[in-house]
Amino acid sequence: MKVVSVVGNRPQFVKSAPLSLALRGAAIDEVVVHTGQHYDDTLSAVFYEELGLAEPRYRLDLRTADTAAMRGPLRAAIESEAPRWVLVFGDTNSTLAGAESAGAAGVPVAHIEAGLRSGDLSMPEERNRIAVDGLSGLLFAPDERSRRTLLVERVGGAIEVVGDVMADVARVFAPLTRTRAAAGREPGSYLLATIHREANVVQPRLGRLVTGLNRLTETVVFPAHPRTRSALERAGLQLGPHVELVEPLGYLEFAALAAQARVILTDSGGLQKEAYWYGVPCVTMRPSTEWVDTVEVGANTLVDDDPDALVRAVRSARMPADRPALYGDGHASERIANVLLGTMRPR
Repeated sequence: MKVVSVVGNRPQFVKSAPLSLALRGAAIDEVVVHTGQHYDDTLSAVFYEELGLAEPRYRLDLRTADTAAMRGPLRAAIESEAPRWVLVFGDTNSTLAGAESAGAAGVPVAHIEAGLRSGDLSMPEERNRIAVDGLSGLLFAPDERSRRTLLVERVGGAIEVVGDVMADVARVFAPLTRTRAAAGREPGSYLLATIHREANVVQPRLGRLVTGLNRLTETVVFPAHPRTRSALERAGLQLGPHVELVEPLGYLEFAALAAQARVILTDSGGLQKEAYWYGVPCVTMRPSTEWVDTVEVGANTLVDDDPDALVRAVRSARMPADRPALYGDGHASERIANVLLGTMRPR
Protein backbone atom coordinates (compact mmCIF):
# COMPACT_ATOMS: atom_id res chain seq x y z
CA MET A 1 0.00 0.00 0.00
CA LYS A 2 1.21 3.47 -0.86
CA VAL A 3 0.15 6.79 0.67
CA VAL A 4 1.17 10.37 -0.07
CA SER A 5 1.61 12.70 2.92
CA VAL A 6 1.35 16.43 2.23
CA VAL A 7 3.25 18.70 4.60
CA GLY A 8 4.16 22.35 4.40
CA ASN A 9 4.80 23.97 7.79
CA ARG A 10 6.53 23.53 11.12
CA PRO A 11 3.78 21.69 13.08
CA GLN A 12 3.21 19.29 10.21
CA PHE A 13 6.88 18.24 10.15
CA VAL A 14 6.60 17.37 13.83
CA LYS A 15 3.25 15.58 13.50
CA SER A 16 4.51 13.53 10.60
CA ALA A 17 7.44 12.08 12.55
CA PRO A 18 5.67 9.43 14.68
CA LEU A 19 3.21 8.69 11.88
CA SER A 20 6.03 8.06 9.40
CA LEU A 21 7.54 5.57 11.85
CA ALA A 22 4.18 3.83 12.33
CA LEU A 23 3.55 3.65 8.57
CA ARG A 24 7.00 2.15 8.06
CA GLY A 25 6.31 -0.38 10.81
CA ALA A 26 3.06 -1.38 9.06
CA ALA A 27 4.88 -1.81 5.72
CA ILE A 28 3.01 1.12 4.20
CA ASP A 29 5.01 2.99 1.55
CA GLU A 30 4.85 6.70 2.40
CA VAL A 31 5.75 9.35 -0.16
CA VAL A 32 6.19 12.80 1.42
CA VAL A 33 5.43 15.94 -0.55
CA HIS A 34 6.70 19.20 1.00
CA THR A 35 4.91 22.19 -0.52
CA GLY A 36 7.46 24.70 0.72
CA GLN A 37 4.78 26.85 2.42
CA HIS A 38 7.40 27.32 5.17
CA TYR A 39 10.73 27.54 3.41
CA ASP A 40 13.03 29.10 6.01
CA ASP A 41 15.60 26.46 7.07
CA THR A 42 14.85 27.15 10.74
CA LEU A 43 11.23 26.21 10.09
CA SER A 44 11.65 23.18 7.86
CA ALA A 45 15.04 21.56 7.14
CA VAL A 46 16.08 21.57 10.79
CA PHE A 47 13.07 19.42 11.68
CA TYR A 48 14.09 16.70 9.24
CA GLU A 49 17.56 16.72 10.79
CA GLU A 50 16.47 16.74 14.45
CA LEU A 51 13.56 14.31 14.17
CA GLY A 52 15.29 11.91 11.81
CA LEU A 53 12.63 12.18 9.12
CA ALA A 54 13.28 10.80 5.66
CA GLU A 55 13.76 13.52 3.10
CA PRO A 56 10.59 14.34 1.13
CA ARG A 57 10.50 12.72 -2.29
CA TYR A 58 8.99 15.94 -3.63
CA ARG A 59 10.21 19.36 -2.53
CA LEU A 60 7.95 21.75 -4.42
CA ASP A 61 9.72 24.82 -2.97
CA LEU A 62 6.66 26.98 -3.75
CA ARG A 63 7.41 29.56 -1.03
CA THR A 64 3.79 30.61 -0.83
CA ALA A 65 0.61 30.01 1.15
CA ASP A 66 -1.51 30.49 -2.00
CA THR A 67 -3.59 27.33 -2.46
CA ALA A 68 -4.11 28.04 -6.17
CA ALA A 69 -0.34 28.01 -6.70
CA MET A 70 -0.05 24.70 -4.84
CA ARG A 71 -2.80 22.75 -6.56
CA GLY A 72 -1.15 22.11 -9.94
CA PRO A 73 2.20 20.81 -8.62
CA LEU A 74 0.46 18.79 -5.89
CA ARG A 75 -1.92 17.17 -8.35
CA ALA A 76 0.98 16.27 -10.64
CA ALA A 77 2.85 14.61 -7.77
CA ILE A 78 -0.24 12.70 -6.62
CA GLU A 79 -1.07 11.49 -10.11
CA SER A 80 2.52 10.40 -10.66
CA GLU A 81 2.54 8.32 -7.46
CA ALA A 82 -1.04 6.94 -7.72
CA PRO A 83 -1.40 6.30 -3.95
CA ARG A 84 -4.28 4.59 -2.16
CA TRP A 85 -4.69 7.63 0.13
CA VAL A 86 -3.48 11.21 0.41
CA LEU A 87 -2.83 12.14 4.06
CA VAL A 88 -3.23 15.77 5.14
CA PHE A 89 -2.59 17.27 8.58
CA GLY A 90 -4.43 19.96 10.51
CA ASP A 91 -5.65 23.22 9.05
CA THR A 92 -3.02 24.98 6.92
CA ASN A 93 -3.35 26.12 3.31
CA SER A 94 -1.07 23.21 2.34
CA THR A 95 -3.68 20.92 3.96
CA LEU A 96 -6.52 22.42 1.93
CA ALA A 97 -4.51 22.41 -1.30
CA GLY A 98 -3.52 18.79 -0.69
CA ALA A 99 -7.13 17.73 -0.18
CA GLU A 100 -8.34 19.63 -3.25
CA SER A 101 -5.51 18.25 -5.39
CA ALA A 102 -6.22 14.69 -4.26
CA GLY A 103 -9.87 15.14 -5.22
CA ALA A 104 -8.89 16.43 -8.65
CA ALA A 105 -6.61 13.42 -9.08
CA GLY A 106 -9.34 11.01 -8.00
CA VAL A 107 -7.55 9.85 -4.84
CA PRO A 108 -9.37 9.74 -1.46
CA VAL A 109 -8.24 11.99 1.39
CA ALA A 110 -7.48 11.03 4.99
CA HIS A 111 -7.56 14.04 7.34
CA ILE A 112 -5.51 13.87 10.53
CA GLU A 113 -6.92 16.19 13.27
CA ALA A 114 -10.42 16.08 11.82
CA GLY A 115 -13.43 17.65 13.54
CA LEU A 116 -11.68 20.43 15.43
CA ARG A 117 -13.59 23.70 15.61
CA SER A 118 -12.93 27.03 17.29
CA GLY A 119 -16.26 28.52 16.19
CA ASP A 120 -14.47 31.52 14.67
CA LEU A 121 -15.06 31.64 10.91
CA SER A 122 -12.91 34.74 10.59
CA MET A 123 -9.90 32.43 10.98
CA PRO A 124 -8.60 30.96 7.70
CA GLU A 125 -7.66 27.85 9.67
CA GLU A 126 -11.28 27.31 10.73
CA ARG A 127 -12.52 27.58 7.16
CA ASN A 128 -9.80 25.18 6.04
CA ARG A 129 -10.79 22.60 8.68
CA ILE A 130 -14.41 22.62 7.60
CA ALA A 131 -13.57 22.41 3.90
CA VAL A 132 -11.04 19.57 4.33
CA ASP A 133 -13.38 17.54 6.52
CA GLY A 134 -16.01 17.84 3.81
CA LEU A 135 -13.57 16.50 1.22
CA SER A 136 -12.22 13.58 3.26
CA GLY A 137 -13.04 9.91 2.96
CA LEU A 138 -11.33 9.10 6.28
CA LEU A 139 -11.50 11.46 9.25
CA PHE A 140 -9.06 10.78 12.08
CA ALA A 141 -10.52 12.65 15.08
CA PRO A 142 -8.43 13.30 18.20
CA ASP A 143 -11.35 12.90 20.64
CA GLU A 144 -15.07 12.26 21.07
CA ARG A 145 -15.89 15.98 20.96
CA SER A 146 -14.46 16.14 17.45
CA ARG A 147 -16.36 13.02 16.42
CA ARG A 148 -19.63 14.57 17.61
CA THR A 149 -18.89 17.72 15.64
CA LEU A 150 -18.40 15.70 12.47
CA LEU A 151 -21.61 13.77 13.06
CA VAL A 152 -23.56 17.02 13.51
CA GLU A 153 -22.06 18.34 10.26
CA ARG A 154 -22.97 15.07 8.50
CA VAL A 155 -19.65 14.59 6.80
CA GLY A 156 -19.55 11.88 4.19
CA GLY A 157 -16.36 10.10 5.27
CA ALA A 158 -15.72 7.42 7.86
CA ILE A 159 -14.84 8.79 11.32
CA GLU A 160 -12.19 7.15 13.49
CA VAL A 161 -11.31 8.43 16.98
CA VAL A 162 -7.60 7.70 17.29
CA GLY A 163 -6.17 10.36 19.61
CA ASP A 164 -3.76 13.12 18.64
CA VAL A 165 -0.48 12.42 16.85
CA MET A 166 1.07 15.32 18.79
CA ALA A 167 0.48 13.25 21.94
CA ASP A 168 2.67 10.62 20.30
CA VAL A 169 5.40 13.24 19.87
CA ALA A 170 5.04 14.33 23.49
CA ARG A 171 5.23 10.72 24.74
CA VAL A 172 8.46 10.11 22.83
CA PHE A 173 10.20 13.40 23.49
CA ALA A 174 8.87 14.56 26.89
CA PRO A 175 11.58 12.72 28.87
CA LEU A 176 14.25 14.46 26.78
CA THR A 177 12.69 17.90 27.20
CA ARG A 178 12.86 17.66 30.98
CA THR A 179 16.53 16.69 31.09
CA ARG A 180 17.80 18.84 28.22
CA ALA A 181 19.11 22.24 29.30
CA ALA A 182 16.64 25.04 28.53
CA ALA A 183 19.25 27.31 26.94
CA GLY A 184 21.01 27.58 30.31
CA ARG A 185 17.93 28.87 32.13
CA GLU A 186 16.58 27.74 35.46
CA PRO A 187 13.27 25.88 35.13
CA GLY A 188 10.33 28.16 35.98
CA SER A 189 12.44 31.34 35.78
CA TYR A 190 10.97 32.67 32.52
CA LEU A 191 7.91 32.90 30.32
CA LEU A 192 7.86 31.59 26.75
CA ALA A 193 5.96 33.49 24.03
CA THR A 194 5.13 32.70 20.39
CA ILE A 195 3.09 34.81 17.97
CA HIS A 196 2.69 33.80 14.35
CA ARG A 197 -0.95 33.69 13.22
CA GLU A 198 -1.91 35.95 10.36
CA ALA A 199 -4.50 37.83 12.42
CA ASN A 200 -1.96 38.58 15.16
CA VAL A 201 0.88 39.96 13.05
CA VAL A 202 -1.07 42.96 11.72
CA GLN A 203 -1.97 46.20 13.41
CA PRO A 204 -3.54 47.05 15.74
CA ARG A 205 -3.54 43.53 17.23
CA LEU A 206 0.21 43.07 17.14
CA GLY A 207 0.74 46.38 18.91
CA ARG A 208 -1.72 45.43 21.65
CA LEU A 209 0.00 42.08 22.17
CA VAL A 210 3.39 43.79 22.38
CA THR A 211 1.92 46.20 24.94
CA GLY A 212 0.82 43.21 27.03
CA LEU A 213 4.25 41.56 26.80
CA ASN A 214 5.94 44.82 27.74
CA ARG A 215 3.79 45.15 30.89
CA LEU A 216 5.01 41.83 32.25
CA THR A 217 7.75 41.88 34.87
CA GLU A 218 9.26 38.43 34.28
CA THR A 219 11.76 37.47 31.58
CA VAL A 220 9.98 36.57 28.35
CA VAL A 221 11.79 34.39 25.80
CA PHE A 222 10.25 35.13 22.39
CA PRO A 223 11.43 32.93 19.47
CA ALA A 224 10.16 34.96 16.52
CA HIS A 225 8.71 33.46 13.36
CA PRO A 226 10.24 35.29 10.35
CA ARG A 227 6.83 36.78 9.50
CA THR A 228 6.45 38.08 13.06
CA ARG A 229 9.91 39.65 13.12
CA SER A 230 9.20 41.43 9.83
CA ALA A 231 5.85 42.69 11.12
CA LEU A 232 7.46 44.08 14.30
CA GLU A 233 10.03 45.95 12.22
CA ARG A 234 7.48 47.33 9.76
CA ALA A 235 5.29 48.63 12.59
CA GLY A 236 8.25 50.06 14.50
CA LEU A 237 7.23 48.17 17.64
CA GLN A 238 9.74 48.08 20.48
CA LEU A 239 9.91 45.23 22.97
CA GLY A 240 10.84 45.87 26.60
CA PRO A 241 14.31 44.89 27.86
CA HIS A 242 12.84 41.86 29.66
CA VAL A 243 11.53 40.45 26.34
CA GLU A 244 14.29 38.48 24.62
CA LEU A 245 13.62 38.25 20.89
CA VAL A 246 15.49 35.19 19.59
CA GLU A 247 15.68 33.29 16.32
CA PRO A 248 13.35 30.31 15.69
CA LEU A 249 14.62 27.21 17.46
CA GLY A 250 14.96 23.58 16.53
CA TYR A 251 12.22 21.32 17.84
CA LEU A 252 14.09 19.76 20.75
CA GLU A 253 15.57 23.05 21.94
CA PHE A 254 12.17 24.72 21.75
CA ALA A 255 10.46 21.81 23.49
CA ALA A 256 12.96 21.99 26.35
CA LEU A 257 12.21 25.71 26.78
CA ALA A 258 8.46 25.06 26.68
CA ALA A 259 8.52 22.17 29.15
CA GLN A 260 10.48 24.19 31.71
CA ALA A 261 8.75 27.59 31.36
CA ARG A 262 6.59 28.99 34.16
CA VAL A 263 3.88 30.02 31.67
CA ILE A 264 3.53 29.72 27.90
CA LEU A 265 1.91 32.59 25.96
CA THR A 266 0.95 31.61 22.43
CA ASP A 267 -1.44 31.80 19.50
CA SER A 268 -0.44 28.31 18.34
CA GLY A 269 -2.96 25.51 18.51
CA GLY A 270 -0.35 22.79 18.89
CA LEU A 271 1.54 24.55 21.65
CA GLN A 272 -1.64 24.83 23.75
CA LYS A 273 -1.77 21.03 23.82
CA GLU A 274 1.94 20.62 24.40
CA ALA A 275 1.77 23.03 27.35
CA TYR A 276 -0.94 20.81 28.86
CA TRP A 277 1.08 17.64 28.41
CA TYR A 278 4.18 19.32 29.86
CA GLY A 279 2.19 20.54 32.86
CA VAL A 280 2.81 24.23 32.06
CA PRO A 281 -0.10 26.72 32.28
CA CYS A 282 -0.97 28.42 29.00
CA VAL A 283 -2.25 31.89 28.08
CA THR A 284 -3.69 31.94 24.56
CA MET A 285 -3.63 35.21 22.63
CA ARG A 286 -6.74 34.47 20.60
CA PRO A 287 -10.47 35.02 21.13
CA SER A 288 -11.21 31.30 20.69
CA THR A 289 -9.54 27.91 20.52
CA GLU A 290 -10.19 24.55 18.91
CA TRP A 291 -8.68 22.89 22.01
CA VAL A 292 -11.51 23.94 24.32
CA ASP A 293 -10.93 21.13 26.83
CA THR A 294 -7.71 22.79 28.00
CA VAL A 295 -9.70 25.92 28.83
CA GLU A 296 -12.52 24.01 30.52
CA VAL A 297 -10.15 22.24 32.92
CA GLY A 298 -8.45 25.52 33.86
CA ALA A 299 -5.06 24.92 32.24
CA ASN A 300 -5.47 27.51 29.48
CA THR A 301 -6.83 31.08 29.49
CA LEU A 302 -8.05 32.99 26.43
CA VAL A 303 -7.12 36.69 26.50
CA ASP A 304 -7.62 37.72 22.86
CA ASP A 305 -5.46 40.85 22.30
CA ASP A 306 -6.30 42.55 25.61
CA PRO A 307 -3.04 43.69 27.30
CA ASP A 308 -4.63 43.91 30.76
CA ALA A 309 -6.20 40.46 30.48
CA LEU A 310 -2.85 39.07 29.34
CA VAL A 311 -1.06 40.46 32.39
CA ARG A 312 -3.75 39.20 34.79
CA ALA A 313 -3.77 35.75 33.22
CA VAL A 314 0.01 35.38 33.43
CA ARG A 315 0.05 36.54 37.05
CA SER A 316 -2.61 34.01 38.11
CA ALA A 317 -1.66 31.13 35.77
CA ARG A 318 -1.59 27.76 37.54
CA MET A 319 -2.06 24.18 36.41
CA PRO A 320 -5.08 22.44 37.97
CA ALA A 321 -4.29 19.95 40.70
CA ASP A 322 -6.08 17.18 38.81
CA ARG A 323 -5.35 16.99 35.10
CA PRO A 324 -7.46 14.51 33.14
CA ALA A 325 -5.79 12.81 30.20
CA LEU A 326 -6.68 14.72 27.04
CA TYR A 327 -6.33 13.84 23.36
CA GLY A 328 -5.22 10.26 23.53
CA ASP A 329 -2.56 8.01 25.00
CA GLY A 330 0.33 8.69 22.64
CA HIS A 331 -0.39 5.84 20.22
CA ALA A 332 -2.56 7.57 17.62
CA SER A 333 -0.06 6.89 14.82
CA GLU A 334 -0.28 3.13 15.19
CA ARG A 335 -4.09 3.33 15.13
CA ILE A 336 -4.01 5.43 11.96
CA ALA A 337 -1.69 2.93 10.26
CA ASN A 338 -3.96 0.04 11.22
CA VAL A 339 -7.07 1.80 9.90
CA LEU A 340 -5.31 2.56 6.62
CA LEU A 341 -4.29 -1.09 6.28
CA GLY A 342 -7.89 -2.09 6.85
CA THR A 343 -8.99 -0.12 3.79
CA MET A 344 -6.87 -2.13 1.38
CA ARG A 345 -8.82 -3.37 -1.60
CA PRO A 346 -7.68 -4.82 -4.92
CA ARG A 347 -7.21 -1.95 -7.36
